[in-house]
Amino acid sequence: MARVLLLTQVLPYPLDSGAKVRAYHMLCHLARQHEVTLVSFTRDDDRPEALAHLRACCHAVHVVPIRRSLARNAWAAARGLITGLPMTIMRDEAGDMVALLRRLAREAPYDVVHADQTSMARYGRLAARFGAQHRAPHRPATLLDEHNAIYLLVRRMADTEANPLRRAVMRREARAFARFEADMSRAYDALLTVIPEDKDRLLALLPPGERERASAKFAVVPISVDPGEVAPVAHPDGGPPTVVHVGTMFWPPNVHGVLWFAREVLPLVRRQMPEARFVVVGKNPPPEVLALTDDPRVDVTGYVPDAGLVAHLERATAFAVPLHAGGGMRVKILDAWLWGLPVISTSIGAEGIEVVDGENLLIADGALAFAEATVRALTDRALNARLRANGRAWVETHYAYPVVYRKVDQVYDRLLGMAPSGGMA
Repeated sequence: MARVLLLTQVLPYPLDSGAKVRAYHMLCHLARQHEVTLVSFTRDDDRPEALAHLRACCHAVHVVPIRRSLARNAWAAARGLITGLPMTIMRDEAGDMVALLRRLAREAPYDVVHADQTSMARYGRLAARFGAQHRAPHRPATLLDEHNAIYLLVRRMADTEANPLRRAVMRREARAFARFEADMSRAYDALLTVIPEDKDRLLALLPPGERERASAKFAVVPISVDPGEVAPVAHPDGGPPTVVHVGTMFWPPNVHGVLWFAREVLPLVRRQMPEARFVVVGKNPPPEVLALTDDPRVDVTGYVPDAGLVAHLERATAFAVPLHAGGGMRVKILDAWLWGLPVISTSIGAEGIEVVDGENLLIADGALAFAEATVRALTDRALNARLRANGRAWVETHYAYPVVYRKVDQVYDRLLGMAPSGGMA
């Protein structure tokens, strides 16, 4: 049994985002074999019962409230420009977090520092450095779980941004993340990605002479879920044909995708199905998404707790993933499969997931093709039923975390058996 310090940027419970799903099941898996201490930022809407649930899962939980404001954003932008680091990395620098990591390193000698997401990479390096100061000449082994190749995600967002100033800022941020992620690939003892493409994209940031050596540090471990915890939703007959999208509405790729579907795809669907409805479920929808409800057949719910979400899912005829930017895996597809819903996705939306077009979901790019696929899912009862059944069976077979995360055990075995290396400067 090893002592593991797991660092997360979001409190990994409840499971209402892809990042939380990844971190929570990783935490549960590691805690079955190791003594895991969780350190996480928290937000104003994180509930005490979520902390109580996490404390029941692992050895200890320590939290630091995250602070966000326009002034902090401006300061982060200025520091990012001066240092060349990503502004979003600088935005979450917190003295309270640094002090907590220094104290924990002094109180308990951790064997592994496990940083979840690129946003916690700097803190992971600090925790390892503090650990080395108290265990000299040894230090904890380090692992970084890169949910996405962030530089590519930001570059894709820039490509879909109409505002010239925001587009220029995003492109600068993409270049800064490319440098930052290359540095992290050098600094960490082991790195996880959720799809093979992101491993290749991150390695491509390094000079050719470094890639082979760095490649051995990477392992591909898909985001996985717990099928035993989620039953397929009921699907009563009757009601208007309804397309649902579930996703956080403060994430720009989700906003862009929802607006694209509502403005460009839905009118084409309604040429054949005038009664078709569109339901958008997700936290913090911006004004342009809320404005879609000017159409009485569009419903924007905002955040919905699990109990209320089921009612929307039961009325869903199909589930849309209309994304044109993003990286890593879309956990919303795994969720839709768990719920037993037919999925229509763009190629980028389904990127990184093993799919069989026409069998466990429908892939369509372009407004006309996406509309045609949506109409098929809404009208072809045999296809709809096949997608429901095959999607659920696929996620049970290919994305159940107790099986998939055995790959993480192999990474930990290597880390715990290796001689600590340098590279934490």
